Order: sequence, then C-alpha cells, then structure tokens
Amino acid sequence: MNKPTVQDIFCRFYPAYMEQYYPSAIQMKTAHNIINCKTGAYGSNTSICEDCGKIHIHHNSCRNRCCPMCQAIPKEVWMDARREDVLDAPYYHLVFTVPDILNPVILSNQKLLYDALYHAASATISELTADPKYLGAKVGYICILHTWGSEMNFHPHIHTILLGGGLTTENRWKDNGNDFFLPIRVISKVFHGKYLEELKLLWKQEKLQFYGSSEKYHNRYVFQELLDTCHAMEWVPYCKKTFNGAQSVINYLGKYTHRIAISNYRIISMDEKTVTFSVKDYHNEGQWKNLTLSGIEFIRRFLMHVPPKRFVRIRHYGLLCSRTKKKKLTLCRNLLGCQKYLSKLREMEMPEILEHLYGINICVCKVCGGHLGKLQKRFPLRC
Repeated sequence: MNKPTVQDIFCRFYPAYMEQYYPSAIQMKTAHNIINCKTGAYGSNTSICEDCGKIHIHHNSCRNRCCPMCQAIPKEVWMDARREDVLDAPYYHLVFTVPDILNPVILSNQKLLYDALYHAASATISELTADPKYLGAKVGYICILHTWGSEMNFHPHIHTILLGGGLTTENRWKDNGNDFFLPIRVISKVFHGKYLEELKLLWKQEKLQFYGSSEKYHNRYVFQELLDTCHAMEWVPYCKKTFNGAQSVINYLGKYTHRIAISNYRIISMDEKTVTFSVKDYHNEGQWKNLTLSGIEFIRRFLMHVPPKRFVRIRHYGLLCSRTKKKKLTLCRNLLGCQKYLSKLREMEMPEILEHLYGINICVCKVCGGHLGKLQKRFPLRC
C-alpha cells in the first residue's frame, strides 16, 4: 500500500472533523481545495497522441498555497526570480520568536499580531543596522512567517534572511566581513520591546479580540500582568552562521518560502482512527521520532496554520523593497564588482519549465513516444 497523503487524510477524516469543530471560511476553502486537488473537480486538460491515438488526461491542481501538492513549481519559479536579487556577499539567517504564553492571544488575532511580528522584526533590524556602532548602513532582508512547530503545534515565528552588508548614506558599501554584526542580546531586547509596545497599543485601541483561553485578557489588569510577565522573560532570537554564494542562498531560501505545516513525505501511515507522521524531537538533539494523532486532531492542527485571507507571508525590506530594489542592487553590484545572476525560467512556458526542472516532456506520448496534439481544456459540470 502506498503511503497516505494529506489529501487522503482529509478525505477520510474531514467529515468527522466538521461534526466537532467550526472552521473559518478560509479554512473550509483550504480543506475543499486539498480534497479536490487533481481530481478533475477544477477542470482537466486532454491531449491526443497524433501517432497512436492515446488520450492523455491531466487534472488541474487547486493552487492553494497550503496544499502540499501545489508548492513545487511556485517555489522553483519564485527561487529562480530571486536569483536576480542575490549578491556575492555574506548572508545570515535570523529567527524571531515570541513566548508561548502569547499564543492564545495571537491565535485569536492572527492578522493583527502576525503583522506585528513583521513590524517588530523589521523595525529591530532597520534600527540596529543603521546604528554606526553595529554597521551604519541600510541592508536588505526577507521576512517569512511560519506558525508551526514540527508537531504542527502553534509556534508563530519569523524567519529572516539578512544581507551581511549594505549602503551607507554616502552610497558606499559597508560590511563587517564574515562576522555577524548584531549582538543577539541587543536584538532580543529591542525586538521584544517593539512587539510588546505594539501589542499594548492594539489593546488600548480596542482592536484585539479574545476567544477561548484568551478571554480572560479582556480584563485590563490580567492583560497588564501578561505584559509584565513577557517583559520579565528573556526572548531568545536565533542566528545561524553565514553562507556564501548566490546558489547556496537561493537553495536556502527555498527551504522556507513555500513550506507548509507538513508535507506528504513525513506522513508514515493512517488507519481508521489515527495518523502517524515523523517529527523532530528538539529535546533529543533534533532526532526524528514518530508521533500518532487522531485523524480529527491532525486536521485541526493542520488548519490552524492556514493564514488569513490575502495575507502576505513573504515580505521584502530595505534594499530589497520593490520601489528602489533595481537601482540599489545595481549600485551594490558595481561597488562589489559582482555579476548579476539572471533568471532562467522567466521567459519559459509551463511545458518548458517542467522539462527544464524535472525532465518531463508533456508533449510526448508516454505509450509510443509520439507527438501529443494541443491540449484541450475540459471543465467540470460543478466544482
């Protein structure tokens, strides 16, 4: 028997999940998309071999950003486009996290407090890198939101890919070599101050909502106690050592940009009631182990990580801001004396992309090797 997929799990357990829970509209849409992806529900393309007459049917995908079957091509195309933004300079990987006690509040106010994570992280980097004591330059960086841990538990955090140098006010390149230039303790102090400041402001403006275990924070004294507890805690950002070379940066980016809560390769087995999948045990040096959940709990955890409607997960800042990116990056390349890496997929159509990336020629008959005629679109009677 083939290993089960996320789609198989949703097909089996989603009706039972709906009897116990009341998902949001965007969560229901995601579940519907996953269940119907590549089944013909979203239309199909047919082509006929001009030599043997064999009919080939290709079902359309759902293109949902949370569907594990729809991430490969968008990830490759996005990574290829980013080739033009990469410099031959050091890069760093920073992770900004918040204390677990804030999770109920964040879960009740996802869009507002996810945005606050971006605001605090970007303000921290911009403020510290502009300080001559640390660098004194404007840098470029990408922020990506993840909301899950290995067990699909709720763990919101921001991954940041940070350029290890930037432009001074005199438009000169400045860096500190391969040494990371921002003290982790300073990052922690500034980040947690900025995040809690915005959290407090949102509460004063009465923009926050509280559900379930967070309902107690309607009370101003209880909410203030939460803020005091968070202020007293040590927030621990993470920094990974540098990596050089355009291709290594691009490959590293791809690990984070289009990742979802769980991919199909981690799912081990499924029976009538449970799902077993592999997780990292961070209490045991990141060793892999198996975790078994009920099918309903698996779906509950998966849907918990569906982002709000039209929420932008990948954001560009500083030198990578779209308004000035072309001009600033050209200046950086001239100052560094490095070449511009050109996109390989930009001018390609989908058949060419598939052949380039995976060696799949969709214009060749799999039966006789003959030429397939032009694709004919077919749409379902209902979706």
